[in-house]
Amino acid sequence: MMATFEGVGLAGGGVGGDSGFGDSGFFDVLVIGAGPTGLACAIEAKRAGFRVVSVDKGCVCNSLFHYPSNMTFFTTPELLEIGDIPFSTTNQKPNRNEALEYYRKVAEHYELEIRQYQRVTGVTGGDGDFRVALIDTFGRRSELKARKLIVSTGYYDRANLMHVPGEDLPKVFHYYHDPHPYYDRDVLVIGGKNSAAIAALDLWRHGARVTLAYRGPKVQPHVKYWILPDIENRIKNGEVTAYFNTEVVRIDLDSVTLATPAGEVVVANHFVFAMTGYHPDFEFLGSLGVRVEGPDRLPVFDAGSLESNVPGIYLAGVIVAGDRTHEIFIENGRFHGHQIADDLKTKLETELGRLAGV
Repeated sequence: MMATFEGVGLAGGGVGGDSGFGDSGFFDVLVIGAGPTGLACAIEAKRAGFRVVSVDKGCVCNSLFHYPSNMTFFTTPELLEIGDIPFSTTNQKPNRNEALEYYRKVAEHYELEIRQYQRVTGVTGGDGDFRVALIDTFGRRSELKARKLIVSTGYYDRANLMHVPGEDLPKVFHYYHDPHPYYDRDVLVIGGKNSAAIAALDLWRHGARVTLAYRGPKVQPHVKYWILPDIENRIKNGEVTAYFNTEVVRIDLDSVTLATPAGEVVVANHFVFAMTGYHPDFEFLGSLGVRVEGPDRLPVFDAGSLESNVPGIYLAGVIVAGDRTHEIFIENGRFHGHQIADDLKTKLETELGRLAGV
């Protein structure tokens, strides 16, 4: 059994139990990111007996919250489970709202201490004594201290930009939520993967006039098997206009110019959804001292423990894959918490024992 040292123990208060203002003590583990993988990491560290706090610049499972409201997962519910808590649903494949409810209930069950709407502005100190500076949505600043850090920041809020004129217009979005505001509007969807196909179909079914533009020769064949024939048939029937092997040249107030194999085409347009993918926050990793290498910008970390090249800083979830974001999902990222907790039990118990003179 692990000895009890000062600063070790389970922190109560539940989700958001502490206001997040001011210094509330020294934590054993601080998890940056409260998505499914971040929650799994916090759970496993807490189950190992450490005092854990999580911070997130948004709400719990912020990325999932920003998925389309009627999105259905590709996977089955048991592959989304964390903390050995069953994911009960009557559906073969759960939807976004069910997942959000499930992860909320898991966080409540484990009484995780989560500081929501707290953005990390900087990290100082080092292994055994990290200091994490935070700022909330009202500009109020605070600081938390921890012996170890786990970075599980995902990638969904870092869109891959096209860098074309007009991309900064207010009618251009890199995220799709709900079709209602685009009824009877000319909408361009850019992309040929799952998110683009789902958005195009949802918009068309709710009365938008949809054009799809993609740089590839056709819709990606690995699009969800129940989505692919649907979007292909809509294109075949002329219900969704599609341009393949096409790039966006310019976005204007009432139109978009496309470079197609047949030459430039100008299409009428009210709104643009650029579903061009996302990437991890490499700038934040760099500020921590975490190195990235190679064309895929893979972070440097130990494959067994997931500890990065910076002692005391662990990586979890999709960020371990760099630009290869298609390799890590909830289904496999959720196990990173076990790997990290096993390493923490070895290193933190040794460190805390030395500090306590045990």
